[in-house]
Amino acid sequence: MAAGGGDAAAAAAAGVAKDVDAEVVVVGGGIAGLATALALRRAGVARGAGAGVLVLERHAELRAMGAALTIFPNGWFALRALGVAHKLTSRYEAYETGEEVRVRALDRKALLEALAEELPPGTVRFSSKLVSIDTERAAGDASETVVLRLDDGAVIRAKVLIGCDGVHSVVARWLGLPEPASSGRSAVRGLSTFPGGHGAKRELRQFLSQGLRAGMVPISDTDIYWFLVNDTVPAEKDAAGDPVRTLREVTGSLAGHMPAEYLDVVRRSDHGNLSWAPLLYRNPLSILTGAAARGAVTVAGDAFHPMTPDMAQGGCSALEDAVVLARELARAATPAEGVAAYVARRRWRAAWLVAGAYLSGWVQQGGTNVRGARGRLVKMFRDWVFYPFVFPRLADTMWFDCGDLAPCAEGKIHKE
Repeated sequence: MAAGGGDAAAAAAAGVAKDVDAEVVVVGGGIAGLATALALRRAGVARGAGAGVLVLERHAELRAMGAALTIFPNGWFALRALGVAHKLTSRYEAYETGEEVRVRALDRKALLEALAEELPPGTVRFSSKLVSIDTERAAGDASETVVLRLDDGAVIRAKVLIGCDGVHSVVARWLGLPEPASSGRSAVRGLSTFPGGHGAKRELRQFLSQGLRAGMVPISDTDIYWFLVNDTVPAEKDAAGDPVRTLREVTGSLAGHMPAEYLDVVRRSDHGNLSWAPLLYRNPLSILTGAAARGAVTVAGDAFHPMTPDMAQGGCSALEDAVVLARELARAATPAEGVAAYVARRRWRAAWLVAGAYLSGWVQQGGTNVRGARGRLVKMFRDWVFYPFVFPRLADTMWFDCGDLAPCAEGKIHKE
């Protein structure tokens, strides 16, 4: 793997100079960060001499947080543009949802590896935590250089900075975007392995009860991804990060009433892939009006538009961001113009996805913290209005095609 982890990652990090000049720096080596780096190369942006695209990842290796994810058609369109779709479709079978949308559930780490393998060695700098951002302008130069300082003392200067550093993004905070809000819900996610095969049908199964939404879906003949979305409870604070306590809470007080087949899958969880975290989102109005760009600095993925997972669009929308951003940078006369065009193109779709995901989750779980007569009204709305009429409109967003990447013949380097 060209940009993988382990000893190779440590060696690569050790070999990076303390002071570096780069065309583009991407902060965060998750799905959004790796996809953005690859998209920039596919589009011919910053492929000249020296450090073209540099990805800063604070962990020591590729992360697999979240265990698995579901990719809808819009995500596959983006992966096709990135040139890696074929590496995953050959490994993960498609299944049809109730809305007749063919999707694939896949291992998150497999997606990260498929993206990283396409990047040149040294593109990803591991164990690199960003601590501060500044700008400087040389005398007589109208453009600004972004100055990044890392926790190991390194200083990196870049013409373009893209924050793909997740929900609690340092870059988003520097831009002035408001902090994400709590949805009042949390999610437990896990991956369970059946060495002899699970024999389960390739489909998503969901189980609903007051304040809970659980589900499971096979991603291979031996692995099943499962999740539990719950109204946030006090026990989460102590159990999160402790796999044994997390599983005890899920199989006991939270989901003990769920079907035995679901609980059997949960009990077989790989402790290394288990997570329990609050579900955060950015207010759609903030996405539409917030400072998502400053000069040649912007954000993508969860750093731009964190959303609840109720439409499974977090990863898919991050892949879309990568393609659109790279294409706009390749077309623009200056980095700042490319960044501005990207933000303008992505604001409305991102805000709609965030709003749709929040509404979908709130309605499907009966309304967060809604009881009595109001709860019954929400259930009626869910069964008689939302599922028959609203959700099909939301499902249409899953067929969005972000387009292709047309590389520049010689590679584009912004000189200003």
